[in-house]
Amino acid sequence: MPRDLRGFIEQLEAKGQLRRITAPVDTDLEIAEIAQRMLQCGGPGLLFENVKGSPYPVAVNLMGTVDRITWAMNMESVDDLEAMGKKLALLYQPRPPKKIKQAFDLGKVLFDVLKAKPDLDLFPVCQQIVLKDDEVDLHQIPMLKVYPGDAGKVVTLGLMITKDPETKIPNIGVYRLQLQDKNTMTVQWLSVRGATRHLRKAAEMGKSLEVAVAIGVDPIVIMAAATPLPLDMSEWLFAGLYSGSGIHLAKCKTVDLEVPANSEFVLEGTITPGETAIDGPAGDHMGYYGPVRENAPLVRFHCMTHRKNPIYMTSFSGRPPKEDAMMAIALNRIYTPILRQQVPEIQDFFLPMESLSYKAAILSIDKSYPGQARRAALAFWSALPQFTYTKFVIVVDKDINIRDPRAVVWAMTSKVDPARDVFILPDNPFDSLDFATERSGLGSKMGIDATTKMYPETDRVWGDALISDPETAAQVSQRWAEYGLDDIDLTVADPNKFGYET
Repeated sequence: MPRDLRGFIEQLEAKGQLRRITAPVDTDLEIAEIAQRMLQCGGPGLLFENVKGSPYPVAVNLMGTVDRITWAMNMESVDDLEAMGKKLALLYQPRPPKKIKQAFDLGKVLFDVLKAKPDLDLFPVCQQIVLKDDEVDLHQIPMLKVYPGDAGKVVTLGLMITKDPETKIPNIGVYRLQLQDKNTMTVQWLSVRGATRHLRKAAEMGKSLEVAVAIGVDPIVIMAAATPLPLDMSEWLFAGLYSGSGIHLAKCKTVDLEVPANSEFVLEGTITPGETAIDGPAGDHMGYYGPVRENAPLVRFHCMTHRKNPIYMTSFSGRPPKEDAMMAIALNRIYTPILRQQVPEIQDFFLPMESLSYKAAILSIDKSYPGQARRAALAFWSALPQFTYTKFVIVVDKDINIRDPRAVVWAMTSKVDPARDVFILPDNPFDSLDFATERSGLGSKMGIDATTKMYPETDRVWGDALISDPETAAQVSQRWAEYGLDDIDLTVADPNKFGYET
């Protein structure tokens, strides 16, 4: 398992999933345009080795496919992701075991947690070069300008580490940072994120919030930062659980925080509550330029450390497919067992990439009583913080393939009476980047019950579903070659042909 960015790059190259670009390229729009085209076609990761105005190479699109994300997590297929989700579900809300096997499974997970405890590296490579105060110049980092209307260059895959000022439990998140000048950046984040809670607490205590940003880390740590965790559980522990052994951390030089010891770059600084600057416009995950924010928190960096000859790892947001959409597909599989534990009637769920991987969710349930679909939708919205901003929830029966858009549309059109089966929840906290809402940060949610109705949901007798005769279907399968049709690729109707994961 690669334990740093360089190991992952070597792994991708060995699998034929990396291209080294030696032609000179510009960080202003050109690199992003090349990467856009690779993302659209599911192409390889890219390492630009000749970046204009910088001695440092730029890595992008390393996690541009689900396969590459599973490799980063020391797994071979997406099926392994759900197995990991089952392990995490035991920790997310452990219940007293009722059977010996349950106790054994929980014991194995707890032992894995012991092995996953992070340790400190006394001579971390991320501090081979140390720059402080006036030596700090963020322009040395080859940040990208992605879209022509962007206000400035951005860091998109930096891990921002903060600590709760009271409990000292760290939070690791991935937020967009926009360059302001040689030692300051503004941060774009949502109000439900861990770092925002820490800043509010620091403000109440009259303190500045210490911040570290680690860039170019083992991708497994990025996935851990994106995993839904209980508020008082560390992402470092989960990263170790993913990888099978503890993450190596390093104490920062000037702030009381720890960062991955093998990071390529580390920025250390503080946010003073109330100190803000103008942020944006910038291209965002909704597929539009985000609005200008007059009061974005300002981060002042007073120390920068990095490895010798560091590699700058980046990505960018926008209309899917993008790297964050591929990460969301992988996380969808990990979320599933956790969600089933929170809402037992949910059999499966799917966050379509085309819905930005969180704006719409499709749930399947084993329906056994009237009103259950509505209950499942309401429970989904409150199950995990990640689902707070899900705009649409469609609930279908367990026999519907939720990853096949044709099957879902059929269920909606054949089982839904809008007056009875569509319900709307107005005035919910919402994604401020969603322009569809009338007021910024406040919007509505829609639930659609596309399940088969039962009394008293309807007084009508529901017709039987149309299915092939089993004996005839088996006979046709046996005689398929005899018909002279064995050269026909029947998988053309598979949902994968439409870009969906099965």
